[in-house]
Amino acid sequence: MTNISIHSTAIVDDGAQIGEGTRVWHWVHICAQAKIGKTCSFGQNVFVGNDVVIGNNCKVQNNVSIYDAVTLEDDVFCGPSMVFTNVYNPRSAVTRKDEYRKTMVKKGATLGANCTIICGVTIGEYAFVGAGAVVNKDVKPYALMAGVPAKQIGWMSRHGERLELPLTGNAQTQCKATGKAYQLIDGQCSFAD
Repeated sequence: MTNISIHSTAIVDDGAQIGEGTRVWHWVHICAQAKIGKTCSFGQNVFVGNDVVIGNNCKVQNNVSIYDAVTLEDDVFCGPSMVFTNVYNPRSAVTRKDEYRKTMVKKGATLGANCTIICGVTIGEYAFVGAGAVVNKDVKPYALMAGVPAKQIGWMSRHGERLELPLTGNAQTQCKATGKAYQLIDGQCSFAD
């Protein structure tokens, strides 16, 4: 492993694949079969399971556990102490390792501090899940989600700015920070290239 920074208190099991430029901070544990891309950052007390795939340039803040059956595409941000699950109906006395539900977090999505992602959902590209939200169903690309359970309250740009678009219908707007155009067509938001 070249050009990778691993703190002396971190545990990286033999076999873990970690891309160049990745930083692994205090008390992190990365399991042997994990696949991690380039230029990622893992804050203090992060756990990464075996059946986990993480793309390039992902930022995983302190106290996040990424359990088996979770995939993060490129440029995903996991806020401090946010939570992934992998079993829908856990019981201590019932083994359900063969019932893990896959969770997919698409490119550029942000998962805010202390949010919870219930297993089996897909978080769309550049979606933004607010702090403390509980996501229990799929999230559309660019959707801004908040609450318990999480509900869509708006749309976000790739830059992380709220877009002035209705929740449904057809419309077009620009990101205030970048001037880039976004369009809403039949209730689906996309970047207008």
